[in-house]
Amino acid sequence: MTLKTPFEPAQPPHARQHPLSDTRHGVTRTDEYAWMRAENWQEVFRDPSKLDPAIRAHLEAENAYQAKLMADTADLRKALFAEMKGRIKEDDSSVPMKDGPYAYGSSYRLGGQHPRYFRKPAGGGEEEILLDGDREAEGKAYFQLGGLDHSADHKRLLWASDDKGSEFYTLRVRDLTTGTELADVIESTGGGGTWAADNEGFFYTLLDDNHRPSKVLFHKLGDDTANDRLIYEETDPGFFMNVGGTRRNDWIMISISDHETSEYRIVSAANPLGTPRLVAARETGLQYDLEEGGDIFFILTNEGGAKDFKIMTAPAADPVRANWKELVAHQPGRLILSIMGFKDYLVRLERFEGLPRIVVRERATGEEHAIAFDEEAYSLGMAGSYEYDTDVLRFSYSSMTTPAQVFDYDMRTRERTLLKTQEVPSGHDPAAYVTRRLMAPAEDGETVPVSLLYHRDTPLDGSAPCLLYGYGSYGITIPASFNTNCLSLVDRGFVYAIAHVRGGKDKGYGWYDDGKKAHKQNTFKDFIAVAKHLVAERYTSPDRIVAQGGSAGGMLMGAVANMAPAAFGAIIAEVPFVDVLNTMLDASLPLTPPEWPEWGNPIASEEDYRTIAAYSPYDNVGALDYPPVLALAGLTDPRVTYWEPAKWVARLRERKSGDNPVLFKINMDSGHAGASGRFSRLEEIAYTYAFALKVTGKAAV
Repeated sequence: MTLKTPFEPAQPPHARQHPLSDTRHGVTRTDEYAWMRAENWQEVFRDPSKLDPAIRAHLEAENAYQAKLMADTADLRKALFAEMKGRIKEDDSSVPMKDGPYAYGSSYRLGGQHPRYFRKPAGGGEEEILLDGDREAEGKAYFQLGGLDHSADHKRLLWASDDKGSEFYTLRVRDLTTGTELADVIESTGGGGTWAADNEGFFYTLLDDNHRPSKVLFHKLGDDTANDRLIYEETDPGFFMNVGGTRRNDWIMISISDHETSEYRIVSAANPLGTPRLVAARETGLQYDLEEGGDIFFILTNEGGAKDFKIMTAPAADPVRANWKELVAHQPGRLILSIMGFKDYLVRLERFEGLPRIVVRERATGEEHAIAFDEEAYSLGMAGSYEYDTDVLRFSYSSMTTPAQVFDYDMRTRERTLLKTQEVPSGHDPAAYVTRRLMAPAEDGETVPVSLLYHRDTPLDGSAPCLLYGYGSYGITIPASFNTNCLSLVDRGFVYAIAHVRGGKDKGYGWYDDGKKAHKQNTFKDFIAVAKHLVAERYTSPDRIVAQGGSAGGMLMGAVANMAPAAFGAIIAEVPFVDVLNTMLDASLPLTPPEWPEWGNPIASEEDYRTIAAYSPYDNVGALDYPPVLALAGLTDPRVTYWEPAKWVARLRERKSGDNPVLFKINMDSGHAGASGRFSRLEEIAYTYAFALKVTGKAAV
């Protein structure tokens, strides 16, 4: 039985139309809502008060409309928020990690929104608060901490923050002896920095007006920032760039990459003004990552057709490509995700047969062993170490039913020590839940992994509602990890599902290749196939499936809504990348040139233009009976600009048939990550969950 719309009739905002036509490759398109893109968008990112009043008025009208349609969920949202907050240990603390004489960690105070960073003597003793995020956030509508890096002599802290949501970070230096800030303040950075060997200066990336990290500079403490030394400038706007150091404090690494090509330049940390040395010149399709190894570098690369990557070595004194030697051979189907070098060990995180594992290799003998787990689906991550000369590796483990655990692992004795298990103050019984791993048949014969979580009492007769989450871009794998928030849906009878569609690396690098550029349609078809499989297996019904995705996953939401609107009961699209063609045609936007390897370049290529035009959600909105749609965005988002969902929502309302509403909620004080602060973020999640419960008839539960 089809669920009746639960929304009361209300008049949505009327978006005026000012048609703007564009002709490319002989094709003319008309965009009637192009006016929503602020001409001064760069200025708005830095100062949201500069937004055109007409655009602001329209966005505020959208917020008023969604608030009216969701007003009857106010009590439900409060209940959801209280539940989710009750599952968080409010005064939680990380397990401090040793670095010489100190151990460093982070913690929260009761009621605190932001973390505090502390250290204490490695042998035990009193905590010393180095940075209090709540105190720094006082009086700010938005606040987000960026990177933190304590100097090797433990005397200073380099830290970054953003108070607009636009990800232009300000770098500051704190004297850890006095607790005071130095005069060294640098605006518009990429969000982090790394110290030189003498601890008297640091390297950082500077963002240009188009939000691109175009320069690496060196700042000497006490100098005027106008005199900061340019170390390297990247002139190709299609490449990302960042700078980092090594745990031995011997090298500064400048990493330059797009989604398919890498390049490294290295500088001696002891000679910060030296000329960067090129490791291997960028070659389209060649990817490599550099990892420290003392007198050598370890190199994780796809060189020579190693699609799922292999590990090579090179002498640190001359690591050019001609000197690379194979250490761990390529094995098809075993995707090496990352590596970490220690004095006596090389550790790699890899994915094999859909599951992650950690493999420890003794450098002297080449002997390897794996750290393994037994659950059907789980998440595993390396937390690493501040120290290079150590036998101890820290890693984390969780599953959809098992709270996160932190272990220290002695690589020599192979003994694992459980340091911490995530506490759920309101209680959690893993036996009350079931987690499953399904394989859904795709239309081309592939099988798509699906991770499921549901309560053991949930009937599997097709009557259960389902939240189906998907992403499927940039090779990002969505882990089957523990998520206390989704229990608020699962405890109300929902099946929570993650569709591991093509475009991620869930089944190896080929799974990513088969979901990008000319193959992008596979991502959308996989998601629809998963929805149909869940129905066929009686986990749910089409009108009870709430599809959810954010950013590139929001593009997935827009595409499947156009392709199969009857397959879903509702769509939740968070910061959705839905105006793909217009954005990829605008080379001035922050992420457009770096994104061409992922989607194609429709400026240069007619084939790429037509490929994108065939699925771009905004360009394919039709006279269809769409399910209820909820779009969410942030005004200062530099990744998915606010006008993409604003335009999409307006066009959906203009063209669709049927009575289902389209809601648009925009946070006027945040960017891509939504509200800052852990509890403010929970309020946003409570809102989306209330929408999911409302559209599936569960709002009163």
